[in-house]
Formats: sequence, structure tokens, C-alpha cells
Amino acid sequence: MERIASFQVDHNRLEPGMYLSRRDGDIVTFDLRFKKPNTGSLLSNAEMHSVEHIIATLLRNGRAKDAVIYFGPMGCQTGFYFLFDSRRLPEADAVELVKETFAAGAAFSGEMPGKSPVECGNYINLDVSLARKQCADYSGIIQNWTAEKLAY
Repeated sequence: MERIASFQVDHNRLEPGMYLSRRDGDIVTFDLRFKKPNTGSLLSNAEMHSVEHIIATLLRNGRAKDAVIYFGPMGCQTGFYFLFDSRRLPEADAVELVKETFAAGAAFSGEMPGKSPVECGNYINLDVSLARKQCADYSGIIQNWTAEKLAY
């Protein structure tokens, strides 16, 4: 079997940041790495779930909402994937969008989006303060990121 692209990245050398994971035609996948892999430092289920709710909501209601395909957690609990349509959002603009969105997530106020048993199958572990902290930490990591820094 062919090894998938993400298994071909040396996770022992990978640092937190934003990376171009793959291109599938017009669909681009960014690897938004929050934690250094293989160190035992992982995002908790509540942190991942909370960030997912806030960032997905902000992206799907933001200026580039028509380009957003998916935002969701990595199974390894070290970050998230962001998929977008590059015909509607060039990579350099996507970098800026991610930076803006995580800064907005760090400042998010109000009720957690989708925090009810009708809207979410595990609404109990959602926490706005956990999401804000993780968004602020990641925002600091990527604040000077550019499209030129997207390579693993």
C-alpha cells in the first residue's frame, strides 16, 4: 500500500506551526500543528473539541466562508486540518485568514457555538475558556507566518 502524505513527514523534527499538507486539485489542506509531535504534549479532548467549535464557526461565517471546506482535529491530538478551495482563496490569503481567525478565537466572547444536546453529540466537554487559551497560544506561534513558511 502507498504511504499517505502525512506519514511521510518526519514527526520527530516537526515543530508547531502552519504547513501545506497536500493539494488535491483545487482543494488545499493545511496542517495547523499546535503541539510538537512525539513529546507526550497533546491537546486534551475538551481543548480539541472546543477549538473546533469556535474556529469552524468563525471560518464558516467569515469573509472566506465560500472557500472553506473543512476544519477539524487530527487524530494524533497535536493539531487540526483546514481544507479550502484554492480557486476562491489563494494560499497566501489562507495563511492570513488562519491568523485572523485564531486571533478572533482568542478574543471570542459569548456562548460556545453548538453547545447543546441537539447540536452536538458531546456538548458536555465544550469550554470557551479552553478554546480561547489554545487559540491565543496558537495565534502567538503563527503571528509572523507567511506562505513561504508553509513547507514541512
